[in-house]
Parts: sequence; structure tokens; C-alpha cells
Amino acid sequence: MEALLIVLGAIIVYSVITYLWQRRIVKALTEEEFRAGYRKAQLVDVREPDEFAAGHILGARNIPLTQLRMRMKELRKDQPIYLYCQNGLRSGRAAQMLYRKGYRNLYHLKGGFKTWTGKVKKKA
Repeated sequence: MEALLIVLGAIIVYSVITYLWQRRIVKALTEEEFRAGYRKAQLVDVREPDEFAAGHILGARNIPLTQLRMRMKELRKDQPIYLYCQNGLRSGRAAQMLYRKGYRNLYHLKGGFKTWTGKVKKKA
């Protein structure tokens, strides 16, 4: 029982530290703020291809989180990167991966694609 409490405590501490670090390295933007800047940035949808095909923000490039390590070179370090996923969790993890590789100008859509009310493109 005591070991379980220690493990649970460690998980909570790790989660809090990760959350605070993520808030420092990636700026969460409201839809209005996101909409104001994403056309001048690299817009990346980190969801899986089937999610992307079902609907994505107009002009977005699909680089799934599962492929990000291999495809990171497709992104420029000298331009802002606007990330989004379905609800904001994967885009936060993507920002952490990019930050570790030297990317600094990172933003993500608060609430993710499910909160987006702007133009959407779907594959037929």
C-alpha cells in the first residue's frame, strides 16, 4: 500500500512538473489569437492522417506526433510554429519534442481542433 502511494505521488509530481514546463515553452493561444498569427507561421496538425482527412484547418500541414521525430527537419527554426491536435494534449507533447531540438517560437491552439470554428478543409 505504501509503495502504491509513493508511485502515485511520483506520477502526480511528474505530471505537475511537465505541465509547468510545457506552459513555459509553448504559448497556448485562444482561437482568436491563433487565427491572427497562423497565416504567417508554419501551421502543423499533429493528429493522425485519418483525423486530418476528416477535417483540418485550411493551410495546415499534417505531421503526426508519431512521425515528428523523423520529419522534424521539414520545419524551420527561424519561423513560428503553430501546432494543434484534437484537444491540445498531443500538440503540447509535440512542442516539448521540438523545444528539445532547438525550436523556440512555439504556439498551440488552446482546446485543440474540436474548439475551432474557422474554415475547415475535408478530403472528399
